[in-house]
Amino acid sequence: MTERDALVILRGDDPVAAARAASMLWSMWHRSGDRHLDAILAGGIAAMEQEDLVGAEAAFTSLIEAAPDFAEGWNKRATVRYMAQDFEGSIADCHETLARKPGHFGVLSGQGLCHIALEQWHEAAAMFRRTLEVYRTLASARANLQTATAAVVRWN
Repeated sequence: MTERDALVILRGDDPVAAARAASMLWSMWHRSGDRHLDAILAGGIAAMEQEDLVGAEAAFTSLIEAAPDFAEGWNKRATVRYMAQDFEGSIADCHETLARKPGHFGVLSGQGLCHIALEQWHEAAAMFRRTLEVYRTLASARANLQTATAAVVRWN
């Protein structure tokens, strides 16, 4: 299955098939095609899992510098920056990821979470709508869209 095939399945109505396709996409996105780069990615992920956010950000920055076209380096640094509550930095990295992988539902959703954290409700709702355009059955995106939409109504 190709990335394009998996993205087509995500737009369908079968949540089981979509979950399988999403898992395959994550696997594809985590492979750069270069063992050295994949090792840097794995090291950054390990640091992130150990909550060493400084070490993880350094690893992902190194990965971005070595392979700026590898979208997952940008995505993982966006995640670390979100965890460190650097929401503006995370959003900037989300933009870089989406420039390389416009169908990256994880980034679309993650950027929406950044906008929620910044109480930017319209922007959050827009990102979750985009997420659902890519991954129609993603329950967390649907719930987050409801949260953002309710906040827009509340603040207007």
